[in-house]
Amino acid sequence: MSDRRVVLTGLGTVNPVAHNVPDFWSGLLAGKSGIRPIQRFDVTEGFSSRIGGEVLDWAGVPADVVNPREARRLDRFAQFACVAAIEAVRDSGIDFAHEDVDRCGVIVGSGIGGLQELEDQHLRLIAKGPDRISPFTVPKLMANAACGNISIIWGLRGPNFAVVTACASAAHSIGEAMRAIIRGEADVIITGGSEAALTRIGLASFCALKGLSTRNDEPERASRPFDKDRDGFLLSEGAGVVVIEELEHAKARGADIYVELIGYGSSGDGHHITAPDPEGHGAVLAMKRCLETAKITPEEVDYINAHGTSTQLGDISETGAIKKVFADHARNGLVISSTKSATGHLLGASGGVELVATAMAICEGVVPPR
Repeated sequence: MSDRRVVLTGLGTVNPVAHNVPDFWSGLLAGKSGIRPIQRFDVTEGFSSRIGGEVLDWAGVPADVVNPREARRLDRFAQFACVAAIEAVRDSGIDFAHEDVDRCGVIVGSGIGGLQELEDQHLRLIAKGPDRISPFTVPKLMANAACGNISIIWGLRGPNFAVVTACASAAHSIGEAMRAIIRGEADVIITGGSEAALTRIGLASFCALKGLSTRNDEPERASRPFDKDRDGFLLSEGAGVVVIEELEHAKARGADIYVELIGYGSSGDGHHITAPDPEGHGAVLAMKRCLETAKITPEEVDYINAHGTSTQLGDISETGAIKKVFADHARNGLVISSTKSATGHLLGASGGVELVATAMAICEGVVPPR
């Protein structure tokens, strides 16, 4: 078994609450909600849910980092990922000009990828024909466009791939990045997730699934995980990206360390394509595997940032799973919250944004109130 340890040294995010980590954290502590009426497109006709977690006043990727011409060839989800990655790298203080870039990788997931580009080009196809489709369609819509373009910014040649596992994409990406460092395949990995599915087809599709909140008249109170009056989740967009590295590597360059990553567990329900297992078997297995790899007991866990989507079935299943794993500790001493009450559901980016919030909670000794 490898004795390589993994630490988190840089945080970055773009989400409906804020465009950076300090403002995001202060917004969470102040109880700020990023849920509001959707403005990017007309939702007045036909949409049962007309609110969501939209990233407003988006300026795109900084011109001093990515050539504006190249930046225009990035779908919105890849733009979010690049900006969050830039913040995380700057926060970490790492200088890739002095690193072995063969041992620096990027693993950034997305549940859906470039949906806006797909929607735009489909409309162009119908209106103007196949010979007018952009040659950048596939490079913009593919799910690994985020990790590929992040690696290009710094010329990183280590492990580079995208995990696509719906709402678990970012969490799985971070876990697999952690494993890659432990196995000795890399020393530094930029990892997390990004999503920009808040488009006409994206919103309409989730409305059709009947999973979204229709509390349109009170957007800031609509995402209410574990509340008895919850009526569905809120579709959101953004990215959460972090820099993780091998402990001795971080110490050698004098990096400030937020937290150590000591456990990771994954599983599948084997139950239904969208609904969770009512008994929470998959969630129980994932948490138990995480505790086993971390070599800690349930009683040693102080805080859980829950998936907590605000859906009827999901919150019940997750609550039951936590009680099965943590037993009496779940009722006496364990703190549980879901920051989706503030951000809404960022789908494949959720785990990345929530790791940022959890790392800050650990460092500051404060659990966000929402």
